[in-house]
Amino acid sequence: MRHKDQNKELDRRSFLKIGGMSTIALSLATAGLPGDLLTNTVEAKKHKPTKLQFNSDGKFKVVQFNDTQDDERIDRRTIELMEKVLDSEKPDFVVINGDCITGGCDTELEMKQALNNVAFPMEERKIKWAVTFGNHDEDSSGKSGMYEEDMLKFYMNYPCNMNEPGEKGLTGTGNMNLLIKRSKGNKAAFNLWLLDSGRYAPSQIAGQNFAGYPHWDWLRFNQVNWYYEESKSIEKKYGYKVPSLVFIHIPLWEHRFMWHGSVDSRTSSSHELAVKRHGIVGERNEAECPGPINSGLFTAMLDRGDVKGVFCGHDHINTYCGNYYGIMLGYAGNTGFGTYGLPGADRNRLRGARVFNLDENKEGVLADTHMVFAKDYGIDLTANDQSIDPLPINEKEKVKA
Repeated sequence: MRHKDQNKELDRRSFLKIGGMSTIALSLATAGLPGDLLTNTVEAKKHKPTKLQFNSDGKFKVVQFNDTQDDERIDRRTIELMEKVLDSEKPDFVVINGDCITGGCDTELEMKQALNNVAFPMEERKIKWAVTFGNHDEDSSGKSGMYEEDMLKFYMNYPCNMNEPGEKGLTGTGNMNLLIKRSKGNKAAFNLWLLDSGRYAPSQIAGQNFAGYPHWDWLRFNQVNWYYEESKSIEKKYGYKVPSLVFIHIPLWEHRFMWHGSVDSRTSSSHELAVKRHGIVGERNEAECPGPINSGLFTAMLDRGDVKGVFCGHDHINTYCGNYYGIMLGYAGNTGFGTYGLPGADRNRLRGARVFNLDENKEGVLADTHMVFAKDYGIDLTANDQSIDPLPINEKEKVKA
């Protein structure tokens, strides 16, 4: 995840804001969400009890969008890509896995418009969806006054959104899991873990700074422990380990270890061995950017034996996936056209999404995962900006936000 020149990005889009507010007639309440917006308590209205369930043929499909990462004037091709993926793949569930938005929103209204842009494609099609948070989601919070907990409340008001406040006392926002029921009966066939991998490392620990180390964040022990204990509780409830996928924004150190087939060696020959050993497919165009500390999530998952894959975003131009000692580790690339991509004319070549095909009749349930790309749908890949006015927020379908 390369550094992004936020000031340059704002300059690029600032002239487009002029007159933008007059393009849609919109009235949003600026107050009325219950609870203290600056605490760890989220008190958005509870969802109606809606189950995720395998279809009558025993199949279930998940689509992962990552790093839509734009302001309220989103690049039109990001929406086009999301819509074409949804219409062609017809998923049962969608996860937007962090960095849903970025800097450039100057007001609460603009922030809500940016959030609405990425919710719109699923809501319009009545597809269930949820988000995780990434390191850029709060880039506009200083100006807009909306922080992750406020965003979570806003997302939760959409009829098709399945986010929950998350377990109290855990680091991050909205840590949760979603069980998917079997096609028949009330037993669980699969589980989705959505974890907040944080933003940036603290300035120091024990009086020591992180100069020279990666400056991204990492999952804290309380989150890893929560997964571990919740996984055991689910097994106790159903009498078996429920296979699952984990979605986090920032990659694990094990992503890097897998690619190189080594902790220390980073040669082409070590990677060639890794490809054979771990079945790696896809591209790696930038170094993985985990935090400075290994969270221990991988060893916890290895011990529990229920997680079939961990998928991230964050590093926009990586799309690879492999099997690392029984657990798939992979990227979903980058969905948003408004942020960095490959160099030069190839900038938008890897914009895409990841698809997961689940089959309750197969061992492990995860039958297949693969990438789909904007180029597959004939979307314009020109390396330019194609920002549009904010999509309308449909007040009739939303609880007051």
